[in-house]
Amino acid sequence: MKKGIKIVINISFVCYLVALAVLLFLSSRGFLWSGLTWMEYIRNSSNFVPFKTISTYVTRFFDGSMNRDIPIKNLFGNLLLFLPMGIYLPYYITKINKIRDLAIAMSVILILIEVVQVVTRRGSFDIDDFILNMLGALMGFGIWKTKIIQKLLRQNLQGQVNENF
Repeated sequence: MKKGIKIVINISFVCYLVALAVLLFLSSRGFLWSGLTWMEYIRNSSNFVPFKTISTYVTRFFDGSMNRDIPIKNLFGNLLLFLPMGIYLPYYITKINKIRDLAIAMSVILILIEVVQVVTRRGSFDIDDFILNMLGALMGFGIWKTKIIQKLLRQNLQGQVNENF
C-alpha cells in the first residue's frame, strides 16, 4: 500500500482505540455502584442471560415506556462500536482471514473488556453487549471481505510492488 494510505489507516486505528478506551473505561458509569462490595456490584450490575437486555430495550422501545433514544443508543451503539475492529483486525493480523479466526480473536478481546469493566467498576458484564459487539465486528469483517475492498487492497499492493522496482 502507498505510504500515505498506511499512515492514514494507522492514525485512524490509534484514534479508534483511544475513543474505545474512553467510552469503555473512562466514563463514570461504575460510580453508581460505588457503595457496594465487589460481589454485590457483580451481582447487581451483571447480566449473564443472553438477550435479556436486548429484549428489554426492544420491548420498551415499541411500548414507549422508555425514552426511545436510550434503546437506540445502547443497541446500535454496541453494534457499531466494534464494527471497525472487524476491519482493523484482519488488516493488521493477516492470519485472521476467516470468520472463525475473527470470532475467536473477538471473543478473547470482548471477554477481556467485559471483565476489566467489572473489575475496575467502569461498567458491567453484560452478555448482550458481548453479542452486539460481536455482531458489529462480524459486520465489519463482512465489509472487509467484500469484493470491492479486496480489489482496492490488491490494487494498492500491486502499486506498492511496482513502486519498489
